[in-house]
Amino acid sequence: MSADRRRARRVHPPDRRRWLRHAAALGLGALPPRAALAADSGDFPAHPVTLWVPWPAGAATDIALRLLAELASPGLGQVLTIRNRAGAGGTLAMPVLQQARPDGYTIAQMPYPVFRVPHLQKVLWDPIRDVTPILQLSSVSFGILVATDSPLRSLDELFAYARAHPGELSIATNGVATTPHVVLEKLFTARGLRYIHVPYKGTVEQLNAIASGQVMAGVSSTGFGPAVDAGTLRLLALCSAQRSRRWPQVPVLRELGFDIVANSPYGLAGPRGLPPDRLSVLHDAFKEALSAPRFHALLAEYDQQVDYLGPHAYAQSCREIFAQERAAMQQFGLGAQH
Repeated sequence: MSADRRRARRVHPPDRRRWLRHAAALGLGALPPRAALAADSGDFPAHPVTLWVPWPAGAATDIALRLLAELASPGLGQVLTIRNRAGAGGTLAMPVLQQARPDGYTIAQMPYPVFRVPHLQKVLWDPIRDVTPILQLSSVSFGILVATDSPLRSLDELFAYARAHPGELSIATNGVATTPHVVLEKLFTARGLRYIHVPYKGTVEQLNAIASGQVMAGVSSTGFGPAVDAGTLRLLALCSAQRSRRWPQVPVLRELGFDIVANSPYGLAGPRGLPPDRLSVLHDAFKEALSAPRFHALLAEYDQQVDYLGPHAYAQSCREIFAQERAAMQQFGLGAQH
């Protein structure tokens, strides 16, 4: 082959995408995100999308998102792959979004704690700056539980035990700085009552610990519904604004004299800079999946319902929640340690 032909091949690579892969492998420099997206031509999505769930497999939210992913896959024309990254109160998907390419192939659940944790400790990610909200899906409410055979049969009896046995009442939540943990602080610490906080990575381990007597009580999301209906757990009070039609005999905290309503709206988000056309494809597929009777039936099993917001409304809600959590943490005298 002549020198001229070899030089021509170097200047005009016949397969630009293959050339880009070789360049990356040889360390010839990273493309800017937009340039990388431009190189990744073709219809979106062209291969499976990964949905990161920041809870253990088998948790109520994990089960709901797995069904939603199954229902959304036909609309995308691709499989949605679930990846679990549990721990740190549901915030471990945030670094994934922060570091992912904004190409639509990496998305994650946005649980409520991601708006609180940055006000409590130093983190490298920001729930407003580093994400593109796709849509809000539902809201999780919470309840205070004991094992069915527990001698503690009311919230007053929990308080009485805490007064009589300072620092001996063990109460489980699904993580430090989660909404159940904040509820405990409002109910106990704010009244000078001591308890042992036992955080778990997710609701499955937490509910098993309550039912088996490893802990004396717990504040958990409504993933506890099947266990309450089966008679494994006793529900002492709900943290919602009104009584549940499913358990009409169970009071809410407001009825018991505590001005506490706790719920955690959640949705899906992609990395910052997600192109509008890809955002639209993802949103439309998940919105269609939300209307499926199977999904509504599963949410009802966990005493939830669809609470939809589109991209713009969800983004605005995220900003408002972030500001509200900042004010709440300041009110408690808490703040990030920098």
